[in-house]
Order: sequence, then C-alpha cells, then structure tokens
Amino acid sequence: MIDPTSARVPSSRPPQATSHASTRYARGAAAASAHTPASAVVPPVRRPLAAAFRLLIALAALTGIVLDIAITPDLGRLFSYFTVQTNIAVAVFFAWSAYRAWAARPPISPRISGGVLLFIAITGLVYHFVLTNDSSGFSMTGTAEHDTVRTVSTHLLHTVTPIGAALDWLLLTTPRGFHWRYAAQWLAYPFLYLPFALVRGALLDPGTEGRYPYPFLDVDLHGYAGIALNTLVFGSAFYALALILIAIDQVRPHPRRPENRISPSGIGPLK
Repeated sequence: MIDPTSARVPSSRPPQATSHASTRYARGAAAASAHTPASAVVPPVRRPLAAAFRLLIALAALTGIVLDIAITPDLGRLFSYFTVQTNIAVAVFFAWSAYRAWAARPPISPRISGGVLLFIAITGLVYHFVLTNDSSGFSMTGTAEHDTVRTVSTHLLHTVTPIGAALDWLLLTTPRGFHWRYAAQWLAYPFLYLPFALVRGALLDPGTEGRYPYPFLDVDLHGYAGIALNTLVFGSAFYALALILIAIDQVRPHPRRPENRISPSGIGPLK
C-alpha cells in the first residue's frame, strides 16, 4: 500500500513561476506609477489663502468696472475699451480660480491663465508707458468731472489688477506651465480687437466722442496706413511680452508651500 501522507502531487508549473510573476507585477506597477500624473497621486488640497487673494483681484476688477459704469453715460463706448474687456476677463477668471482653489479642484489650464495674464499686463503697461506718457505721441487726457471716482477706477483697472495678476502667477502657481506655442495663440484676442475697434469707429459719425477708443487706433489722425504701422509696432511688442512671460515661467522657482505637519515629506519614524 502507498502511504497517503507520503504522496506528492506534481506541480503544474515551475517553483519559480510565482516569484517571476511577482517580479513582473512589481515592474509593471513601477512603470505605471512612473507615467501616472501627479494630480492622480497627490490628493487635492484646499488653498484658502490663494482663494482669498484671487477673490480680492476679482473684486478689484469688478469694482473698477462698476465705478466706470456709474460715471459713464455711454455704455457702448465704455465696453469698447480694451481695458474694460480685459478686466471683465480678469474678474471672471479669478472668481473661477478662487472657487477651484477653495474647493480643492485642479487649477485652470495655463493656456487660459497665461492669456489672461498677458492681456491684463498689456492693459497696465500700455496705460502707464503710452497713454499717460506725453512723449509717446499717444497720450490721453482725462476729464475733470467725477475726478475722485474716475481716479479710483483708473487705478483699480490699470494698476491693481495687473499687479495682482502678476503676483498670483509668480507666487501661487506652478512654473513651467506655459509653452512657447502659446505666445502666438494668445495674440488672437488683441488682433481681433483691432477690426472690432476700426469697424465700430467706421459706423459712428465723424466727431463722435470716443469714436476710436485709443489714439493709436484713430483713423482720423493717422489714416489706415498709419494704423497698419501702429499695429505692427504694438503687435511686435505684445508678442515679445508674451515670449518674456513664457521665458520667466520656464526659469522661475516653485512657490513655497506650507509643510504638512502631520506627515512630513522626509523619511522618519512613525508618530
């Protein structure tokens, strides 16, 4: 008789098969984790300080627009200004971005955030270096009435929101999100603004106040040939500004984040 306790059932696979499978699984898991985006691994975190700062920027833009509406009888003329249009974009973008930071949602695409940053930077730089510079040849003089309200609105729309947007970009966003191809894509809106301003001016009667929103777009002063030259100069400057923003974004450091006091990133004993 055969002792049943001494019987051996032959294995259908080599003894090493299990270990090989485990090795393959480990390698597969490591390869998968190497291609997994950080957003899928790192849990979303609420950012209340970023949300509060972005909400303040949105409120600054909205306040400036409301003040302008209160003192401007011609709303069609008001909303034809690049300044007002870009600040509307700032108000919407930063309100949306504040919500996403508060709700621990992923940030808005850098393609969008960079475009808004460029547009409001153009607004601030053109105002301070062209429209208020007597030597530029395109200076604009303000009106005396509603001086206090207009001054507050002007600083909110041309100074506060551009600086706020720049600080948010530099201090609260992850670098290296801008791509070089974005520079040309961002210029689509400024160049679409050109025919809008020219067609609007052509439809208004000569001598109408604010017929052309800016002196460098005034056909009565420069003619269409002069406008084409101004477009080339300003367009080249805007494209250079876009490239500068992208270059800075490629080299700027990561903003410092508060450390997790419960489970620090360094290796150490469990607490």
